[in-house]
Amino acid sequence: MPHTPSSPQPSSSPSPEPVALLSELRDSAVERLARAGVPSPDVDGELLLGHVTGLGRGELQAAFITGRRADADAATALESLLERRAAREPLQHILGVAWFRSLELRVGPGVFVPRPETEGVVQIAIDALRQVPTPEPVAVDLGTGSGAIALAMATEVPNARVHAVEASVDAFIWARENFAAVDASNARLVFDDMGRALPELDGTVDVVISNPPYVPDDAIPRDPEVRLFDPAMALYGGPDGLDLVRSLERTAHRLLREGGLLVIEHGELQGADIRSILTERGWRAAATHVDLTLRDRTTTAVR
Repeated sequence: MPHTPSSPQPSSSPSPEPVALLSELRDSAVERLARAGVPSPDVDGELLLGHVTGLGRGELQAAFITGRRADADAATALESLLERRAAREPLQHILGVAWFRSLELRVGPGVFVPRPETEGVVQIAIDALRQVPTPEPVAVDLGTGSGAIALAMATEVPNARVHAVEASVDAFIWARENFAAVDASNARLVFDDMGRALPELDGTVDVVISNPPYVPDDAIPRDPEVRLFDPAMALYGGPDGLDLVRSLERTAHRLLREGGLLVIEHGELQGADIRSILTERGWRAAATHVDLTLRDRTTTAVR
């Protein structure tokens, strides 16, 4: 009986051919970002390479040692991302995430990218909440942006009740996404103006914290990532940069109980002016605290 050939099977698309060592792509990325003036070209280059290959930084290090290669699709994708980062688009916008303490937050155009120095600011609020003798201390984050501060307090002090206020539609959308992802049942997000928010909490709050816009209107932020990509609403605070500080002081004075703590992040040259504002308004024990670079970063005061 003659042999009947089987029907031809559809061929699957071939996998992209490896084109370059991952270590070579890393070195090229770092060199390119360094030429563009990116402050941390080695970290950014590896994070972008990891993003297109799906490898964590530890896995990448092992791949460098073993001589693993990347395929053409990954190399092409990396080139596109490097072009954006070399133009100083924030790394967090490109990756779609920002890391803040133990949190991974969604960020993008329209919301202020949380900064490492703010991690130290929120630590002051977390420490204060942990010392409140009541079973459910209450905290308010005014101008929450991405939700970073509020969600850090809510996850690290799980017995606290945390309220976050945001007035920017764009930022509120990002915050709402992060609140849903973190799913901290003790955190509440409110869309409202800082000046009139949360009247139902007047006189009951233990800690009010804010990272308000504090750049003077005529100042030009040094970093392109800030100057070109952060929303102006999150940056500029009037002629001396302290208009929003004055507003949040009034709101905090209304919200806090006697003995409650106000925590304000600010620019390194603004501590003395903020202490003066608070002291003139009757706040007690106004003090300014330095960040890890020994720059004035946070001012606190007691209601």
